[in-house]
Amino acid sequence: MNDKARFIKKRKHARDKALQALYQWQLSGEDLDWIRDHYVQEQGVASGDEEYFLELLYQIPPQAEALDARYRKYVTNFEDHLDPIETNILRIATYELENHLEIPYKVVINEAINLAKTYGADDSHKFVNGVLDPLCLELRKTETGR
Repeated sequence: MNDKARFIKKRKHARDKALQALYQWQLSGEDLDWIRDHYVQEQGVASGDEEYFLELLYQIPPQAEALDARYRKYVTNFEDHLDPIETNILRIATYELENHLEIPYKVVINEAINLAKTYGADDSHKFVNGVLDPLCLELRKTETGR
């Protein structure tokens, strides 16, 4: 496996664990340091991009309201169906769209869809895609070219 493929695999692992950790934080209200320790020591975070996991874990909660406000305008007719998994997938993707311009928007969408397929309800990947597509047009105008 070349370095780029290894990097991509580690980044996917970090997103996956960050989703689980943010879900736990949202439902339990546990202290972020306790969640960090649990995931680093017991959930194999170190085998992924631990630095990226920690960034997502510590940057998303204080920005949760602002991130939610960004994507919620594209959540039409489904407001009551937005569960904690979808909420945190959308928070991660919105955070990446705003703060990680080096990650192509298509990669952000694809990673979010894959998380939704793995952890979300049956059609949540379609919902996530439907929210992120117009959000990308807003946040990444130059990159999308639309």
